[in-house]
Formats: sequence, structure tokens, C-alpha cells
Amino acid sequence: MKRITAIVRPEKLEPLKEALFAADVSGMTITQVMGCGHQHGWSEYYRGTEVLLNMIPKVKFELVVPGSETDRLVNLICETASTGEVGDGKIFISPVEEVVRIRTRERGDAAV
Repeated sequence: MKRITAIVRPEKLEPLKEALFAADVSGMTITQVMGCGHQHGWSEYYRGTEVLLNMIPKVKFELVVPGSETDRLVNLICETASTGEVGDGKIFISPVEEVVRIRTRERGDAAV
């Protein structure tokens, strides 16, 4: 099993969520987060003083999927979330050692 963590633009939340459900993803966790990368934020003025706002709102999708589905879903995320501009986000893929469903105590793929 793999955990796919995708950090994307906030305006991609609904299109990406719909695309993942259409691709038969059984569940996901979505979190509103703040971050910075190569775009380094922007400047605004607050009470006459310039302030650098380097934390930009993003949306984090977390999925745990069978390893065989990883490439397909990563491609789907890239196609759906890409604008071609700096700040489109990142995808992190990591192994998942075990999954346990709390209610039934099922383990492994059955718990996903």
C-alpha cells in the first residue's frame, strides 16, 4: 500500500475530488493548509509597513491506495491539478506498513 499526499491549489479542490471519486477512490482526507515553495508569497502593506506574506493557502489530499493504483492516480492528480504555472503543488508518495479499521479491526487492503 502507498500513501499519496498531494498539495494543490485551493481552486482545484472540487475538480480533483470529483476526479478521484470518478476513479473509484474509496476515501480520502482533505485538509486546508498553508505553505510556501518557489513562488515565495507576495507583499502587502499593513498600517503603512510592507509585510511579506510567504505562506500561501493550499489544499492537501491524502489517499492510501494499493501499490498497483499509485501511477494511475498520480497521473490523474497531475492532469486535474495542473495549470502549468508555478505553485501547482507537489505529490509525495510513501509506503504504508499497515492499515487497521478501528470499528472491525480489519487489517491491510480490507481496511482501506
